[in-house]
Amino acid sequence: MVSYRLGHAARILGVSTDTVRRLADGGKLKTTRTKGGQRMVDGARLAKLAETIDDDPEFAQVSSARNHLLGIVTRVVRDKVAAQVDLRCGPFRLVALVTRESVDAMRLQPGVMAYAVVKATNVVVELAPAAVQAQEGEDA
Repeated sequence: MVSYRLGHAARILGVSTDTVRRLADGGKLKTTRTKGGQRMVDGARLAKLAETIDDDPEFAQVSSARNHLLGIVTRVVRDKVAAQVDLRCGPFRLVALVTRESVDAMRLQPGVMAYAVVKATNVVVELAPAAVQAQEGEDA
């Protein structure tokens, strides 16, 4: 059984640790405590919550794209027609190639908070290092 600390659960869901704490306190997410008193979330329960989050008005989407990553613009390179926008979304650096007109209309510049909205036809799935370690422990 894989368990996550509240902070890791928050990163997985794309919300704050306080939001996960409220979900747990409100009965939407069951937690257990370690001997040291730290709250833990069972991975299977977290996965079930993640599946239902789309139906929760608190997490409602207004776009057909499901992947919205909040970040900060770190760089904008403009050309005559196109522009490159670099964003830092948590630990991830994303680069978007968009029209110059869009960049100008949104007044994008370093320091502006923006979403990277990703709709891809191909997605690669990799195990996180902690998941690999947890699975190796189960196999032993």
